[in-house]
Amino acid sequence: MQTFSKRGDRRRPSLISLTPLIDVVFILLLFFMLAYSLSDEHQITLDAPAASQGQNSIQGAVLVDVRTDGVRYAGRYMPLDVLVKRVQAVVHGHPERRVLVRSGQVVALQDTVRVLDALSAAGISHISMMGNPATAGNGG
Repeated sequence: MQTFSKRGDRRRPSLISLTPLIDVVFILLLFFMLAYSLSDEHQITLDAPAASQGQNSIQGAVLVDVRTDGVRYAGRYMPLDVLVKRVQAVVHGHPERRVLVRSGQVVALQDTVRVLDALSAAGISHISMMGNPATAGNGG
């Protein structure tokens, strides 16, 4: 009796490709890198005047106007860094003094946030947003 050896009967070990594994690891790496950069947010704390205090909460407050043509403080337009230094000087002796930031009707949100961020970074703690009187009456 003759036996034949069939090479096709033996199973070869299947080779596992590492390409899909590397792709998955790369996608996960990108996901976590993007998620980390999005979670690094900077917060600006705004104070809301208490309802019981009413108008007393804004008496003696510092008013900063953000307009389309610049930032105005004490009736003058000035660069943001000069404004921050002046507001710091006014608030320095009175840490409870509130800083009101009023944004114009067509001012970009980013411009207002830039002013709020600069004031907050300068160490000014009591910052409030003030509604624009022109838009308060029409519900907008």
